Amino acid sequence: MKNQKTKTIRKKKQTDQELDSVYFLKLVMYVILGTQWLRLTNGSGQLIFSLPIGLIIGVLFAIHDHFKIDRKIEFAVLLIAMLVGFYAEIGIELVIG
Repeated sequence: MKNQKTKTIRKKKQTDQELDSVYFLKLVMYVILGTQWLRLTNGSGQLIFSLPIGLIIGVLFAIHDHFKIDRKIEFAVLLIAMLVGFYAEIGIELVIG
């Protein structure tokens, strides 16, 4: 009886990887989105309410992203951009009254 070696066929897993330029543009998008705030002020300029709308939209984008490997980095970029946007007063300001 002859020993026959069976050939094993190995399939390489083809992982979809995004280009560096695409990843960089996504990070820039998250920075721009994260800085956006909605501020409600009264007629004299006194702040009534602030809402980080850019953070909310950015989190929705990050959750539905095809490449889920870098989600933690995207969340960190969004949080830092949110703080920068709050202190730099970037976003939409609505005056009530």
